[in-house]
Amino acid sequence: MQSDKEGGDDGCPEECIALSDFTGSGSDQLAFTSKDKLLVHAKPSSDWWWAELHGVIGYVPASYLRPVGAAKERDEETCLEDPWQDEEYFASYGTLRLHLEMLSDKSRTEAYRQVIFTNSASLRNKVVMDLGCGTGIISLFCAQLSQPSVVYAVEASSIAEYTRQLVKQNDCEEVVTVLQGRAEETELPVQVDVLVSEWMGNCLLFEFMVESVLLARDRWLRKGGVMWPSSAALALVPCQAESYYAEKIAFWEQPYGLDFTPLQPLAQKEFFTKPKFSHLIDPSDCLSAPCDIITMDMYTLQVEDLEEMKGQFHFCVERSGVFHGFTAWFTAHFESLETEGATVELNTGPNSEPTHWKQTLFMLDRPVRVYEGDSISGSIVLHRNPIWRRHMTVTLQWNINSSKEETDNCQVGTKSFPMWR
Repeated sequence: MQSDKEGGDDGCPEECIALSDFTGSGSDQLAFTSKDKLLVHAKPSSDWWWAELHGVIGYVPASYLRPVGAAKERDEETCLEDPWQDEEYFASYGTLRLHLEMLSDKSRTEAYRQVIFTNSASLRNKVVMDLGCGTGIISLFCAQLSQPSVVYAVEASSIAEYTRQLVKQNDCEEVVTVLQGRAEETELPVQVDVLVSEWMGNCLLFEFMVESVLLARDRWLRKGGVMWPSSAALALVPCQAESYYAEKIAFWEQPYGLDFTPLQPLAQKEFFTKPKFSHLIDPSDCLSAPCDIITMDMYTLQVEDLEEMKGQFHFCVERSGVFHGFTAWFTAHFESLETEGATVELNTGPNSEPTHWKQTLFMLDRPVRVYEGDSISGSIVLHRNPIWRRHMTVTLQWNINSSKEETDNCQVGTKSFPMWR
């Protein structure tokens, strides 16, 4: 796919076909359904193109389209282009940058160590699978703290060769066996008693490593075995984001004493069409109490459930302010193996110590003033990309019911956010 060019190679408009439905948000985004034929006039960025359908022109997400000729060979193209993007994905875990980020995240790493330490007696002589083990920190915790009979540390990236060295360096080679390869292709000599993995991504599901965990569960976890995490939940809250709004939109009102407001619509398209990763929301910017909108039981969740996950929300505004958007984060829970043992929780929200995930911010196109007593209700859909399997689109729909007689009693909105690496 080309980008940063006008139309096709010759500068002429290019015919493309839609691979899946897209619900446009805002007057400048074009809605279409699967198999619609669109005329692409310009490709101002690699993510968003300027296209026409039935005489209506607007922005469309490039990932939802294929040139007409390529679309006819979609099945062959999908195989050739690797819908999981494994080469890129696992290559990123073959360097130290991501592992440094994860190991430096004390909340994340200490949560896993606490789970293993508090369950050390029950883990003794058990068979453990550490899926996506990275540098092997969880496997090493198991070997040193709980004396399992064996830990199978499974890692698909090239970091696995260094993990073997770390296992030997820490005198754990009698317990930890490092297996390099994808979970779907890994062979074990026995089933496991415990399947542990740190699979969570932004908005809980992003990158969809969870699918590998579910496939490993169905194949290798013995009946009555334990999953860590045992459950997880995606939380949401309506919020203010004044500093981010000022940085990206209000900035254009009068920089250096000049009126740059004609650039504000362009800024909105450029900065607010995607979610903002690594956002840290101040708890005081939460306009209401958060709620869990999607919950996942890791024992019953199925791979097909990942295609589209839906949730509902209803918030009561607790303080007047400006509603700029929604902020999301997740919690993961680890059940105890001990009788009446406590569940360990990993919380990535604003009232806990910051993690490397931080939070994810979804900005509205235009902020809305809300008042104490107002309600914000609606729905969220996490729709997995039908082609690129590690990506998804988050669609939010909301209704604002005002408690003030002098204001519009009900305002509605919808917006879709493509989530890409």
